[in-house]
Amino acid sequence: AAGFLAGDTVRSIDGHAIATWQEFRWRMLKGALQKQALAVEVLNVRQQIAVLKVDLGGLGGDEVESDLLERLGFRLYRPKLPPVLGKVMPGSAAETAGLVAGDRVESADGEAIASWESLVQYIRARPGREAVLGIDRAGRKFTVSVVPEAASVNNERIGRIGVAPDVPADHADQVFVRVSYGLFESLGRSIEKTWDISLFSLKMLGKMLIGEVSWKHLSGPVTIADYAGQSAQLGWLSYVTFLALISISLGVLNLLPIPLLDGGHLMYYCLEILKGSPVSERTMELGQRVGLTLLLVMMAFAFYNDLNRLFSI
Repeated sequence: AAGFLAGDTVRSIDGHAIATWQEFRWRMLKGALQKQALAVEVLNVRQQIAVLKVDLGGLGGDEVESDLLERLGFRLYRPKLPPVLGKVMPGSAAETAGLVAGDRVESADGEAIASWESLVQYIRARPGREAVLGIDRAGRKFTVSVVPEAASVNNERIGRIGVAPDVPADHADQVFVRVSYGLFESLGRSIEKTWDISLFSLKMLGKMLIGEVSWKHLSGPVTIADYAGQSAQLGWLSYVTFLALISISLGVLNLLPIPLLDGGHLMYYCLEILKGSPVSERTMELGQRVGLTLLLVMMAFAFYNDLNRLFSI
């Protein structure tokens, strides 16, 4: 993040307007996958516009991760929030411990907690280890014991208790950005995003095949179920977005020219058109064996990555 300063607001990347942190992350991930040098336009605290170059050509295949921005030294601006619970997720460790929205965490194992960030850091560092929290509930002070649930994020084992902060009204405009589209613009945006994600998935798969991107990015049903549960805890919008991403990924996979998949059938139809005659049964039988082998290899990698995330973190 050379040349960037605290307080800079990202306006665009290579001419593409950036309105949210998610858009910033997405554009940077695409650039990293293609090893591009990106032109990032920023507005600094003095209201001056500058264009800075970010060269992503030197990144290794293992570095194209969802935490790419953090690896590059970028940090999302977060106003200092009080350690007050705004939401307790159903079925979470916090709910099991008896915590409710409005509780203020004053200490953790005797260590003073002055901000939400310090609470998050404390809990993240203690997956599966009991923590005694000092609570102030409407003037009544007491302690509760909570065991953070272990979770894997980018192959790092962290603790979570399933709570969200209480964001004061005067902080909301500094934290949240609402982007709205009309009916027809929403349709166009959704088609564009679907196409964008599909191309990204195909490029990722291609990079995996030639060894430029690690196979550890391939996930199986265990990881998908885990992420589905995490997204559901964040709310219906996050959950529906996750389901859409999974649907697109499965659709792309199904259209690959591999026998046994729909893409394999399309490949046979194209061959029939080119040949002017049906594909021989011998060829189809051989193709099915090859397709089955490829699918089994992919499934084996996916299950291995799932188990590796579960037991080697």
